[in-house]
Amino acid sequence: MNKYELALIVSAKIEDDARAAVVESAKGIIERFGGTVTEVEEWGKKRLAYEIQKMPEGFYYFIQFEAPGSTPAEVEQRVRIMNNVLRYLIVRKDEA
Repeated sequence: MNKYELALIVSAKIEDDARAAVVESAKGIIERFGGTVTEVEEWGKKRLAYEIQKMPEGFYYFIQFEAPGSTPAEVEQRVRIMNNVLRYLIVRKDEA
């Protein structure tokens, strides 16, 4: 099992419960493909470096998880089409 981190930027224009549903959905996708979520960090609303879909701000979430090597591709494929996700990035965390 490898360690990964999923960074999500969620739209700031939606309600708190809808934003929580987006994060729960991402966690569900990770678990469906054999991953285990270890930690979820919420950084809150931050100003973006440039506007994305005419939005100057977004909510940042960082989801740490452990999964087999095939899981990140499956997660990316599904997060890409999720509503209210402005940007996402999955990185592998090396053992240091």
